[in-house]
Amino acid sequence: MRLAALDDQAPEPRSGALETLLDRVSRGDKQAFETLYTAVAGAVFGLARRIVRDPAQSEEVAQEVLIEVWRRAARFDPRHGTAMAWIMTLAHSRAVDRVRSAQASAARDHNAALRDRSTPYDEVVEQVERRLEREQVLRCLEQLTELQHESVTLAYYRGCTYRETADLLGVALGTVKTRLRDGLIRLRDCLGVTA
Repeated sequence: MRLAALDDQAPEPRSGALETLLDRVSRGDKQAFETLYTAVAGAVFGLARRIVRDPAQSEEVAQEVLIEVWRRAARFDPRHGTAMAWIMTLAHSRAVDRVRSAQASAARDHNAALRDRSTPYDEVVEQVERRLEREQVLRCLEQLTELQHESVTLAYYRGCTYRETADLLGVALGTVKTRLRDGLIRLRDCLGVTA
């Protein structure tokens, strides 16, 4: 049975009945737990629903509380209050924790989104890195032979095809390909790029 269906429908158990059930649950009595579950699940869900608001999250909180009741039944001390008060305190605490967790998660997401949008520092760093890379490429281009430099400039900076580069330089297509290959190898080595 879904907890939402139990929301505040179960009648308030008679005085002392829950304490007796909790005592039996603390000794591992599954039947006592089923009876206790039926008696308090609606109230636990109702409290969770009022705090958490989301029905699915409220059901999860209620289930977690009831599992906690099963595990911690031996910790209940009737001298400190009624069994219902103890269970509802567990429910309240768990529901508040869920809300705080959701709020903290939303705040982290919001802050991350703000950091992602406001990146003037990152833009400056990126501009500096691009400028340094450009300067390094220009230094490396200067280390090429004149024939390699011309071939690379025409093919990669002016967008000429190998055939157009060969025609512009007045050399054979194979010569242009060799110059480009040798020039690119020298550029790679100069820039420290691994193959």
